[in-house]
Formats: sequence, C-alpha cells, structure tokens
Amino acid sequence: MAEVGAHLTAAPAGGDRPSVFEAVAQDSLMAAVKPALQHLVKVLAESNPARYGFLWHWFDEIYVLLDLLLQQHHLARCSASFSENFYSLKRIPMGDGRQQPLATTGLPKRQHWKSLLLLVLVPYLKGKLEKLVSSLREEDEYSIHPPSSSWKRFYRAFLAAYPYVNMTWEGWFLIQQLCYILGKAEHHSPMLKLAGVRLVRLTAEDIQALEKKWAETTSNQTHSFTSRVQSALRKALAGIAFSLSTGLSVSVFFLQFLDWWYSSENQETIKSLTALPTPPPPVHLEQEPSSALLPGLRSVCPLCRKVRVNATALATSGFVFCYRCAYSHVKAHQRCPVTGYATELQHLVKLYSPES
Repeated sequence: MAEVGAHLTAAPAGGDRPSVFEAVAQDSLMAAVKPALQHLVKVLAESNPARYGFLWHWFDEIYVLLDLLLQQHHLARCSASFSENFYSLKRIPMGDGRQQPLATTGLPKRQHWKSLLLLVLVPYLKGKLEKLVSSLREEDEYSIHPPSSSWKRFYRAFLAAYPYVNMTWEGWFLIQQLCYILGKAEHHSPMLKLAGVRLVRLTAEDIQALEKKWAETTSNQTHSFTSRVQSALRKALAGIAFSLSTGLSVSVFFLQFLDWWYSSENQETIKSLTALPTPPPPVHLEQEPSSALLPGLRSVCPLCRKVRVNATALATSGFVFCYRCAYSHVKAHQRCPVTGYATELQHLVKLYSPES
C-alpha cells in the first residue's frame, strides 16, 4: 500500500497533467461567480439604496478583499486557488518533476505570494482598466471636455491604443492554451508561468493529508491566554474563508445559472425601462435645501436653468436634465440632484424626441 502511495506522489508529469478542459473550467469558475454576485448586490442596492448602496458603490473593493481572504486560505491550506481546489488540482513549484510535495506542505513563500498577487490583483486591475476605458469613451462620445484640451488628446490616444493592447493580452493567453493543448507548454495560462508553478491533479495521498490536517486543526487546543487569542483570531479568519469557500462550492451552480439567466434578459432591458411607471413627485424637497428646484417650464434643465440640450433622464427618479449637467452632477455626488436618490452613471438614459 505504501508503494502505491509513493508511486502516486512521484507520478510522472504526463499522468498528473490536467486536461485543457479542467484547466479552462477552473478559470471560468471565478469569472462566472463575480458577475452573479454583482447582480445580487445590484438588486439589493436598487431595492434599498440607503442601506445597501455602499455595497454597489464599493463592490470591486469589497470583492477583492473577500477574494484575497479566500485565495490566501486555499493557497495556505491546500496549495491551490479556490477554483483549482474545486476541480481537485494543486500547484507545485516548477522543477519538482521527480518528487511532488503534498498539497498540505504549501508553496514556497516566493511562489505563494506571487500566486496570490496574480490571482487577486491582476483581475482587479484589469476590471478597473476596462471601467476606465468605458468611462472615457462615454466622455469622448458626448464631448464632456473641450475639443482642444490636451487631456482629450491624451485619452483619445489611449482609447486608440487600448484595443491593440487588449488584443495582445488575449492573444497571449490563446497562444499559451494552444501550446498546452499540443503538449508544447506546461502551463495553460501565462499567469502560472509568471508565478513559477504548474498545475497537477491531487493524488490519493494529497486527499488523505488534507483530511488529516483538517481533523488536527479542529482538535488542537491551546492553554496560554496569548496563544488562545492568536488561535481565536486565526480560527476566525479561517472560519470566514472556509464559510466563503463552502458557500461558493454549494452555490456555484446556482450562481452560474443566475449569470446565464441575467444575460438572457439583456434584450428586454430597454423594454423594461420604458415600461416603468412614472415616479411619484419627491416628498422631501423642502427638507433638502441643496436639492435642485424644478423650473416652471418642462423644457428647462433644473440644474443650469437653460433649455435642455441632449435631454437625459435619470432612471432612478425620472427627472430630465441636460446630459452634461446630469453627467457632471451624478459623477461628483452619486445621487439625483432633485430627489437625492442614489444614482450611478449607468442610470443615465438618453432621450430622443420625434423632431430629432
């Protein structure tokens, strides 16, 4: 029996090498979880902006902190990210082809921190960059800045270069996957190569070691007050991470279904917006002196007090402003200037009259 276990631990690279389907599936797991969670937070924020609006406003930062805690827990406990462990995979340092370390051993510090940063920080920065590009394109489309400003020339050059940079990035990943399929590379993703690790399947000894480590962790007791406090803090953090991982493991299929269901409703978004009833008049205008007062003429913008140009409505309140006025106010204050309702830039709805 010991010989069989030793053979499993020292298996050749070709036998424990995960298939491209396993590798790509674990990559797509977290990519499907974030949009589904984002949709849930959006529903909560729209149902009660005062209580849950901050979750939507700081969703990226809250998500990256939870992701950091989750990935740190799994890398330290089983030498794998959450999605890799979900598909029974682990990370081993490059060059360990003769004798694989057990999953409970953990990665060397250098590979551990590089893996953690590449798992958490790179997707966060990429998402922020995409949001920045989307915002700049919107500003460029509606000419928020003067045509001759140096800032506009700079971000136009940036917008022109971004598609090529993004194509190069995606092409790098595609070429790496093709090389992995053809057996010319040990990594299906450049991020693994940068971290100095490769993926292999869990062996029977890995699974036994993980179960034994979990049993020992739950049975350990400490006696000194300081060690008890430290142990309580470690257990609290580990408990939060374990709750996140267990909850995600149980609900991952539900989240993927929710992501698919939400995407299938994209074609109905415009119809649902036009079918919204007229919002009731604000009841707290007198209590908020900072709120914009409604002009007597319906064609006048409540902010600039001039005839509206590029009429734009706020989906959260239904009031209509000039696009530049609404865009500048919402970007600065994240609320409707008349009602004070929590509002984001995506709530701006361009209106088109029959004359235009």
